[in-house]
Amino acid sequence: MPSPNTITVSQLHRLVGLPDAPVLVDVRIDEDFDADPWFIPSAFRHPFGQIDALAPKLAGRKVVVVCWKGLKLSAGAAAILRTAGVDAEVLEGGTTAWKEADLPRVPAASIPARNDQGQTVWVTRHRPKIDRIACPWLVRRFVDPSARFLFVAPSEVTGVAERYGATPFDVEDVFWSHRGETCSFDTMVAEFGLTTKPLKRLATIVRGADTNRHDLAPEAAGLLAASLGLSRMYKDDLRQLEAGMLLYDAYYRWARDAVEEGHDWPSASRKG
Repeated sequence: MPSPNTITVSQLHRLVGLPDAPVLVDVRIDEDFDADPWFIPSAFRHPFGQIDALAPKLAGRKVVVVCWKGLKLSAGAAAILRTAGVDAEVLEGGTTAWKEADLPRVPAASIPARNDQGQTVWVTRHRPKIDRIACPWLVRRFVDPSARFLFVAPSEVTGVAERYGATPFDVEDVFWSHRGETCSFDTMVAEFGLTTKPLKRLATIVRGADTNRHDLAPEAAGLLAASLGLSRMYKDDLRQLEAGMLLYDAYYRWARDAVEEGHDWPSASRKG
């Protein structure tokens, strides 16, 4: 009989990428992680023996603890978190079951180094429009929910990256940028191992909007219009990013769950 404090791989998969997704804590020991250095999207590592230290940061959040096979390490860590009042579950079957289900996994080697607060730090040009909102959305929803984004003058991106240990993106001559006819968002989807059907569909829309190729997807023109509207509504880049997160949440849910759905008025049943 399944434990009441477990979640299945299929149940978790439906939650990953959503704004209210649970926090995923990977407590695998080094030996197990080194043998399979990949993350379930949005997960981060934390020593199982120091799980108590996370409890204050996780207050009020839904948490799923992950280990190699979903047994003693994750069960114990989740139980300790629950004693601290945290709503914590265990992933049934652990990372092994996720891998066997052939679900997307983020290679650890693709994730930039984290700062002292455990955050990845990214820097790009100020006054973002499309790629520079889409990429942060992807990172926060599927790679590092705590990621910090710095928006600076174009001439300062390289210097800020060097001085503050930030990873530059969507600027010329850096790794995380356009490649040929594809966009920075395409690069991140590929490098982070997130080539799912919904994200590839969304990537096509982003590419069409960002490169003015609305022939790639009919939704590209709408994304461009919404993005330019947001850029006029907000002078502060971080406030614009927060508003843009909701925009991309909506596009992602459409790409995942509503592509086949249409809408008309009057409804077909009332015509004739």
